[in-house]
Order: sequence, then C-alpha cells, then structure tokens
Amino acid sequence: MSENNDSHEFPLGKKNFILIGAGAFTVILGFFLMSGGGADDVSSYSDAIFDFRRMYISPIVTLVGYGLVMYGIIKK
Repeated sequence: MSENNDSHEFPLGKKNFILIGAGAFTVILGFFLMSGGGADDVSSYSDAIFDFRRMYISPIVTLVGYGLVMYGIIKK
C-alpha cells in the first residue's frame, strides 16, 4: 500500500535559484530606487518625493522582481 521512495531529489533546480536570486536583487533595487527625496529640514516641503523615478520606475521594477521570484518558484 505504501510506496517507499528512496529518491530525495530537491524540487528546485539551479535555474530556479538563479531566477529567485535575480528577482530578489531586482526587488532590492526597486526599493533602493524608491529611497531618498526627503527634505533636509523637517519644517520644509520637498517636491523630490514625487519624482518620476519614485512614482513610476521603482514600483514597476519592484513588481518585475516579485514576478521573477514567483516564476522562479513555479518553473518546472
């Protein structure tokens, strides 16, 4: 009734780990692109927080990184 499977193969291969690592690096890069833009003085306002890089580029880069991680996990 019970099968004795002696094969202890890990379900993720080398390509999977490369994709997961690239995705994690891309996510970190996206968060790095989001950082900065604060004012030097806390009582002053800075428009730098609404920069094109912080509003559009970094969220796209972060989502691509999460997509790479998911693809690396489900790739057979």
